[in-house]
Amino acid sequence: MCIRDRVVSELKKLATESDTVWLATDEDREGEAIAWHLREALKLKTEKTKRIVFHEITKEAILKSIQNPRSIDDNLVDAQQSRRILDRLVGFELSPLLWKKIKPSLSAGRVQSVAVRLIVEREREIESFESNSFHKVTANFEVRKENKKQGILKSELNEKFESEESALKFLENCKPAKFSIISLDKREIKRSPAAPFTTSTLQQEANRKLRFSVSRTMTIAQKLYEAGYITYMRTDSVNLAESAISAIQTEINRAFGKEYSNPKRFKTKSANAQEAHEAIRPTYFDRTPENISADEKRLYELIYKRTIASQMSDARIEKNTATVGISNDKRFFTAEAEVILFEGFLKVYRESNDDEESENAENKGLPPLTVGEEVFLGSIFSTQRFSKAAPRYNEASLVKKLEELGIGRPSTYASIISTVQNRGYVIKEDREGVERNYVVLELDSSKQISKKIEKEITGTEKAKLFPSDVAMLVNDFLFAEFPQIMDYKFTAKIEQELDEVAGGKIEGNSLLESFYFPFHERIEQTTESSKRVTGERILGIDPKTNLTLSVRMGRYGAYAQKYDPENEEIKPKYASLRKGQRLETIEFEEALELFKLPRTVGEKDGEEISINIGRFGPYVKFNSKFYSIPKDRDPFEVQMEEALEIIAAKDLSDINKNIKLFAEEPELKILNGRYGPYISYKSANYKIPKGIDPAGLSLEGAKEIINSQGEKKPVKGKRGKK
Repeated sequence: MCIRDRVVSELKKLATESDTVWLATDEDREGEAIAWHLREALKLKTEKTKRIVFHEITKEAILKSIQNPRSIDDNLVDAQQSRRILDRLVGFELSPLLWKKIKPSLSAGRVQSVAVRLIVEREREIESFESNSFHKVTANFEVRKENKKQGILKSELNEKFESEESALKFLENCKPAKFSIISLDKREIKRSPAAPFTTSTLQQEANRKLRFSVSRTMTIAQKLYEAGYITYMRTDSVNLAESAISAIQTEINRAFGKEYSNPKRFKTKSANAQEAHEAIRPTYFDRTPENISADEKRLYELIYKRTIASQMSDARIEKNTATVGISNDKRFFTAEAEVILFEGFLKVYRESNDDEESENAENKGLPPLTVGEEVFLGSIFSTQRFSKAAPRYNEASLVKKLEELGIGRPSTYASIISTVQNRGYVIKEDREGVERNYVVLELDSSKQISKKIEKEITGTEKAKLFPSDVAMLVNDFLFAEFPQIMDYKFTAKIEQELDEVAGGKIEGNSLLESFYFPFHERIEQTTESSKRVTGERILGIDPKTNLTLSVRMGRYGAYAQKYDPENEEIKPKYASLRKGQRLETIEFEEALELFKLPRTVGEKDGEEISINIGRFGPYVKFNSKFYSIPKDRDPFEVQMEEALEIIAAKDLSDINKNIKLFAEEPELKILNGRYGPYISYKSANYKIPKGIDPAGLSLEGAKEIINSQGEKKPVKGKRGKK
């Protein structure tokens, strides 16, 4: 009997012996479906089965749910089953098509393919973007009272210049000019706190503030929920229970005073909010979690601060604006500053954004000024700047975009982002920027203009999402053949219809039927009519060999090839693309460089040592053996000395791995492994019991250990792999 059957049998026995069976799975659709499956698998009687839900694992919440049991909501189950079936229909029908038309082991999905489309389109937008330079002018003016310096007024010109010449002309015009305050504006503004966390906002903020991936955030939140420290972590709602609002006010009054307290009742904006009906919050506000990990503590504190801040008073801020006029020019400089009059919720929490942390904002006002007052030139800078393309997505901004488009739901964001990375469509990585020169013109207090060439690093990427070559090909293929599946609005419409199924407005079967039959027909048509997709680009003719040079997608990834299209008898030459090179952007010279491998770097003991790249990455070849080149080394730059180091390191590792070999039984070896010594025999591994010296084992002793542990299957990747 398998484990599943044993568990079901035991549960059936317990259910039969019990007066009441309580089904307390999660309160979302997936939890409802689990409860339904338990009822069906255990053949539970309706009269003795009660469904309870709670969004926090506390004594009070559980007792309250027991007092208010309900039956299983078949509409929620229908919605979950419909989503599951729909996604499998798309995946199971599209994936085999991709295997035939592009490359093996690919997958497609109703939501994952649309997420990939977002990343592909953003990448192409960035690649096609043409940056333009402009000159931004800033000034430092001295504020003086009775010839004593009172402060510096930092300001910015209300116009940017398209060229260095225009900026220089402006600076020349400023030499004889006088500067004065032509207007002052002071006004008070209010800033209100953000709503408590939903699933998506928690994922975004944890990514920005804590650098947690979406999946890591959800894993940690799950642990906090199961430990009873926070409410249910899959929710669209920003609502807080009245009891929670009351508890938060008590804590705010105790910690900060009544003036910081301002109860708020947030309303969920999304019309498609799911069943969970409270935001993510701590279960208690007067207790501190104990025995939790550092990461759990960091996430808990983020949730705690956000929740407390949501019920605090608005921040009151004084915004001051000074306008500096130029005596001989219609343009003007503007200086702005903010002073916090009352911190309010900012005492506890500041929300971050995708570009920068707002927590570093300065709280400095302007120097004392009066209208008509003259200010004195300290320096005026004209700094060359460059327009920027839209930023690549990171996990936080991708979740935000998916939510804006109505694609996916709280329970799916983490799995969507994990899936597209695990399938090789999206690569999350850091990339170094490149150095760039820019021009700075300065008009100083002595009315002299100087020019400097400064350097900056541009294009640095941190934990951004990049599409792979195969993502580009799959995206284009699906977009051409299945535009409906790739349509953002269609995907969002399906989500809305699933919500209607959950609400009992439509039946799941009708949704599935209306989608599947035209979709399946399109699959059959595409299978017959479409050609294989390789993404081939002809780059040019190799001047040395007169062969055509192209790049394309193959079974094991993207590669370059040199071949004669007129003569098939001439064997083509192949070379894999390097990390960072892409089919769409690689240039002729870059592709030609790839054919410098294999290259010989020297000889040892009369045997040639060469460098090459294979299916599993770059390697050194010597004496018919292959030695992997570490990831941090460039195979095009590895020389003889480095190659010898790689060979020596691997040989030493192999020596240390072999504890004892038997000439009379070559298949039996005593080896050192990651988890200690073990016996390897016929591609299967056997533990060596404690207290036995591996080096002292005889052949007979090793076979006794093998026999005592019984016959084992070969380890995966060796003889057991099919």
